[in-house]
Amino acid sequence: MRILLTNDDGIDSVGLHVLARAMRPFGEVVIAAPDREFSGAGAALGALHLIQPEVHRAHVDGIDEAWAVTGPPALCVMFSRLGAFGAPFDLVVSGINPGANVGRSVYHSGTVGAALTARNGLISGIAVSQAVTGFGVEGQGWDEMLVGQKWETAASVAAAFVEGLVANMPTNPIVVNINVPNTELSDIKGWKSARLGHEPPRRMSTANLEPKEGHEGSFYVRMAWGDAAELPTDTDGGMVADGFVAVSYLSSIVNSERDDVDAAELAMTRLING
Repeated sequence: MRILLTNDDGIDSVGLHVLARAMRPFGEVVIAAPDREFSGAGAALGALHLIQPEVHRAHVDGIDEAWAVTGPPALCVMFSRLGAFGAPFDLVVSGINPGANVGRSVYHSGTVGAALTARNGLISGIAVSQAVTGFGVEGQGWDEMLVGQKWETAASVAAAFVEGLVANMPTNPIVVNINVPNTELSDIKGWKSARLGHEPPRRMSTANLEPKEGHEGSFYVRMAWGDAAELPTDTDGGMVADGFVAVSYLSSIVNSERDDVDAAELAMTRLING
């Protein structure tokens, strides 16, 4: 069993290191993670012709092979699938992200994007995130929120799931989104299968343009955060806020037939057929 570890917070993230070491009992662990912060990158690969990606050896205590990649986490996964880091991988584990990736934040999360990219290459992917003090904003945790982060709790939860998964791997690749409260393991109330909600625990509320002095036509974007939201207890975000581990299995993007866009389809027919 070869397991690729990645994240969207960079190769120096403590959460990544703790999670990687927790995966060692289950196989050969290789880290390939961005060389810097790529939170919010989703499943983006980046403009490859512009960034001209590079890979550099890195050191992580307890891990035999680690690489820093000058690109987002999905690119790390794609490179691994193409053989850049040796033999094929059997599983991709992404995290630990500081900030719960729940609700709409799954669309933008680089942590989740890595797991989705794994499935695109027919490899199962697991995204592991953990709530932060004061609520992460849109799935992201600021530096001051990470004081007292209980990484070992999320790593232990992920290890338990992976232990069972590798013992009986599913026939078809899956994407698992695991969100863990920031508490001691003994204080977690349990785990639940979670439906994705819409709202994150805290969202951006406004974005205003502020002129940049000395630069005509240029502006800073000044953002404000909304209050912490009360999330439904049957959603992923609500479960984590209530002290439960939330586990969601993310589906593939598929075509959805519609019967309410007749006018748009007729306009295309007229254009093409005359």
